[in-house]
Amino acid sequence: MWRVVVADFEAPDGSTFQRDIVRSPGAVAAVPVVFDAEGNPSVALIRQYRPPYEREIIEIPAGMRDVDGEPTEETARRELVEEAGLVPATLELLTELLPSPGLTDSVTTIYLASGCTPVPRSLHGPEEEHSAILHVRLDEAVAMVVRGEITDAKSVVGLLLTERRLR
Repeated sequence: MWRVVVADFEAPDGSTFQRDIVRSPGAVAAVPVVFDAEGNPSVALIRQYRPPYEREIIEIPAGMRDVDGEPTEETARRELVEEAGLVPATLELLTELLPSPGLTDSVTTIYLASGCTPVPRSLHGPEEEHSAILHVRLDEAVAMVVRGEITDAKSVVGLLLTERRLR
């Protein structure tokens, strides 16, 4: 899925240089929003163990673009079912995030998912099998970002843009 390559690049002054970079198909994430009877938004977050950090991380549902040719919207729908057990009625593009431009060409496409209907989850791998869904009011999720409880880049950006979009 990933390839580490040595690539030649041209600098703004015309000189050339080499860098090791990671070529990646990218990822897709979605902020699933549900409104209560009073119109207050809440979000579904995923708490799961992440081996690189050797701890649980709280994130928005997301996944790699690991199906060749699959549109990002379809990847978002698939990941929402797998991780959160939700099928969105609508997906609205929030942004395309460059998670680590000094290391990789990866792009993470982030959507706002609304009109979500619950369905059975379709979990893959030990991280997802031992994950938990957290239903959190949007204002509390944003407070978790501010307090440093949610630190995953795509989740921070997705939650803050969702809060701004719904204002």
